[in-house]
Amino acid sequence: MSRLRAEGLTLSYDQQVVVENLGVNVPDGEFTVIVGPNACGKSTLLKALARLLGPRAGQVYLEDKPIGSYSSKQVAHRLGMLPQSPIAPGGITVGDLVARGRYAHQSLLRQWSSQDEAIVVEAMRQTSVHELAKRYVSELSGGQRQRVWLAMALAQQTPVLLLDEPTTYLDITHQVEVLDLCADLHEQGRTMVAVLHDLNLATRYATHLIAMRDGRIVAEGDPVRIVTAEMVEQTFGLKCRVIPDPETGTPLIVPVDRAVRRASAKQDQPA
Repeated sequence: MSRLRAEGLTLSYDQQVVVENLGVNVPDGEFTVIVGPNACGKSTLLKALARLLGPRAGQVYLEDKPIGSYSSKQVAHRLGMLPQSPIAPGGITVGDLVARGRYAHQSLLRQWSSQDEAIVVEAMRQTSVHELAKRYVSELSGGQRQRVWLAMALAQQTPVLLLDEPTTYLDITHQVEVLDLCADLHEQGRTMVAVLHDLNLATRYATHLIAMRDGRIVAEGDPVRIVTAEMVEQTFGLKCRVIPDPETGTPLIVPVDRAVRRASAKQDQPA
């Protein structure tokens, strides 16, 4: 069984059901990426897997136990989460925020140590924010803040790491740097799960892809196997060609020319 999975999951905001009777297994040791159009339920699913959103029905299991049976600190030892657009406390420096990733490891018997300090410094180095350690988070750009939050998640040092749109606010160079870091963490043995909007980056980095639409899973598996023009159109409503990426050989999605799309739309209209 997967370390992290959900069975019969129904998720809602107030009375609006977003996901209904969904089952999903997060493969251990894989880099899973969840993709889909806006409002399809991908971020909602990630929140439920992280215990940030309670299900209306069904259950999330972490290490074969209902995730609700763990204390918050026990969950934090097993699972890290970088939410979408997190908000930092006022007046906090970068170094202090990243250090909060170690709080789950503190107790009356185990106070802050040189090992904690080394882990925080390394997390900041990996995300290229070490030179910002004494700056206030409120002074940073959106891209810098995103990398600081990722550093905090890394400092938590959990075997499973969930990332909700980790490349938000980042330019293309920093998007690739962050995803390269995620790939490195995966190769080091961590189970990674990320929600991404860029389908081409998703197919390049994912070892396991979950495509969602309208709160259900359309396709799941190795991107090389499941990403086809038909799957992309079924999931996103986009006519495209899928060709091998010249750098990696992974699927590369190329939208058809707008003139072709318009001609096709006219043909599909009733007479």
